[in-house]
Amino acid sequence: MTQRHRFDTIIVGAGTAGCLLAKRLTEDGERRVLLIEAGGRDTYPWIHIPVGYLYCIDNPRTDWRFRTEPSPGLNGRRLVYPRGKTLGGCSSINGMIYMRGQARDYDHWAEVTGDDAWRWANCLPDFMRHEDHHRLDDEAGADAAHRDFHGHGGEWRVERQRLHWAVLDDFALAAEQAGIPRIDDFNRGDNEGVDYFEVNQRGGWRWNTAKAFLRGIEGRDNLTLWHSSQVQRLGFDEEESERPRCAGVRVRRGGEIVDAEAAREVVLCAGAIGSPQLLQLSGIGPAELLARHDIPLIADLPGVGENLQDHLQLRSIYRVDGADTLNTRAGSWLGKARIGLEYLLRRSGPMSMAPSQLGAFTRSDPDQPYANLEYHVQPLSLEAFGQPLHDFPAITASVCNLNPTSRGQVRIAGRDPSLAPLISPNYLASEQDRRVAADSLRVTRRIVAQSAFAKYRPEEIKPGERYQSDEELARLAGDIGTTIFHPVGTAAMGRVDDPSAVVDSHLRVRGVSGLRVVDASVMPTITSGNTNAPTLMIAEKAAGWILDETS
Repeated sequence: MTQRHRFDTIIVGAGTAGCLLAKRLTEDGERRVLLIEAGGRDTYPWIHIPVGYLYCIDNPRTDWRFRTEPSPGLNGRRLVYPRGKTLGGCSSINGMIYMRGQARDYDHWAEVTGDDAWRWANCLPDFMRHEDHHRLDDEAGADAAHRDFHGHGGEWRVERQRLHWAVLDDFALAAEQAGIPRIDDFNRGDNEGVDYFEVNQRGGWRWNTAKAFLRGIEGRDNLTLWHSSQVQRLGFDEEESERPRCAGVRVRRGGEIVDAEAAREVVLCAGAIGSPQLLQLSGIGPAELLARHDIPLIADLPGVGENLQDHLQLRSIYRVDGADTLNTRAGSWLGKARIGLEYLLRRSGPMSMAPSQLGAFTRSDPDQPYANLEYHVQPLSLEAFGQPLHDFPAITASVCNLNPTSRGQVRIAGRDPSLAPLISPNYLASEQDRRVAADSLRVTRRIVAQSAFAKYRPEEIKPGERYQSDEELARLAGDIGTTIFHPVGTAAMGRVDDPSAVVDSHLRVRGVSGLRVVDASVMPTITSGNTNAPTLMIAEKAAGWILDETS
């Protein structure tokens, strides 16, 4: 016997997009909203300490702990593929970097969808609406550019990082010598340049979307939150109209099966892995896949789970002499104690660090029309994520291709909702991606070879200077490449005549009614930078449409 509950709107996933939507859709006090999260509350202390991402990723308390399928482009390797499983979703375990991407990303979305609402000029107000940017803390001292591009007083806090490293300052100087200009704001539409990243923190603590959007509204009479509750599938009413209507969800909650009905709409905010998985489990997706698993077909949408894009980072490690790095600072128990005390007393130091501190955007070769590479530079090194720091001073310069042409897929492994989906990012499948990978490793070498960095006598530990040819470097990219945690595109929006599009330009799922997707899966192409801020913008825009359509 299942329990039944009735709401106006059901939001699946209390992550980056879901938390913002929950706040916006309940502001009138009338719409009854159910917000469902498979993970628990964000009470795990390491969520809130910035360096705690080390203890949240691949931890069943906070992460789905997915793994990719063996990838030919990665020479048969499988990757750990983190996705947040707690209130706040990926904003509770990510790198906290605030990055919108480039104006051309959104202008391209407008062309792909035929909807000018997605142009950069029309997305900028949605970015600013929820922003609380440090540059405007002193309104009188803020210049016009700050006011034109940033918001203040919103829920989403953006701050400067709370520490600098001399070795990173010198890497930035070397980048300038290599032709990468200094920039003072990555988020005005053209991010080409080098500077320290801005981060989503407040006073040295991680600022996740649960704190930003849910705190203070859980007492609203028209908001119900179910955490530790996993949606099994969507329910459809096929009798009312020509198109099946999404009427609600079936949820496993506290060891019981519960049905929740939606009078108006179900909104999927389960992310680029979870949303296509749930669509497929519910009969929306490629007909041949659903038939293989004996799932009744609701809508044959071949694009569900396809078009997976991600940023593959290539980690170059350089041993450096005479530099203060985290390897040396945290190399003893005394050093660790000092780091802990500094954070306890001042909320600064290495425990306040985002995973990457210094950023740079540049071109893989002079013929590129725009910056197509992003660097995440760190004053530390290790063999692989989760392993100990090296016992020598070193830095890591990770570079990724911002606009990969390779495409992967997400597909269910069976009818059982508890089965992890099959994730195949298909990295480095295209000749263009392999060429950019080789060129990007050469750009790293060119930066490190500049005079500003010479005093450290850098020694390339990984991948190793002996590898020089295009073929060698592309193969090495497969050996050292790893995800930077930016999957998008698996329920992409597009024009009416695009057979691969899953949702329309207002994010409504095709072939059915009462169902929308609002998360990174709707991006037709990946943004030129980190994907958390663009996902919030998508949710802000969607909230306006939902409210307008049902007012």
